[in-house]
Amino acid sequence: MPEVVLTGGAGRIEGRYSPGKKSSAPIALILPPHPKGGGTMDFPVTAQLYLLFMRRGFATLRFNFRGVGRSQGEFDSGVGELADAATALDWLQANNPTASQCWIAGYSFGAYIGMQLLMRRPETDGFISVSPPTNMYDFSFLAPCPASGLFLHGSADTVTPPVEVDRVVAKLRTQKGIIIDHELVEGATHFWPDQVGEVERRVGTYLDKRLEENPA
Repeated sequence: MPEVVLTGGAGRIEGRYSPGKKSSAPIALILPPHPKGGGTMDFPVTAQLYLLFMRRGFATLRFNFRGVGRSQGEFDSGVGELADAATALDWLQANNPTASQCWIAGYSFGAYIGMQLLMRRPETDGFISVSPPTNMYDFSFLAPCPASGLFLHGSADTVTPPVEVDRVVAKLRTQKGIIIDHELVEGATHFWPDQVGEVERRVGTYLDKRLEENPA
């Protein structure tokens, strides 16, 4: 998985990129957790999401937000991080101009940024949001949500209690034209220390179902 360096609004953005298996391969952007909480593109959940898409032939990119690892700049309370994500998606699309599909996947804070990016990119075909912090950030911008996707959460998450995610999912499910899947993993916490395998299994099953319905 080659290292790549992108040029963002705050300077260098450090990433890892796996090209697709064919020129029309779908693309996937993977967003990491909160920079102030030690969130990097190498966090186990983020790395697992990257591998899930990569193994299915996607051209896949994960990266560090500004101020993390070798990415330049400083934490910008979500504003600059959304700009970083947009820069990363621009790069991914420019390098894969004939991509058949576009997916966005994020974990925790990355799920929040990913859903904002989704709203600005109507060409997105699907999303994965793992442990979205719906009690810490206002997700009301998802009106309407432009794509179908999966919310994955842990039943033992004390950072964002499951009821908070239920509230957002219930609202999104009132929309027509999209399908929101929501899976609750028994015993999993916000950080998934012993259950990254569940992330692999649940997200992998969901992706395979979507790709069977809509081959890339």
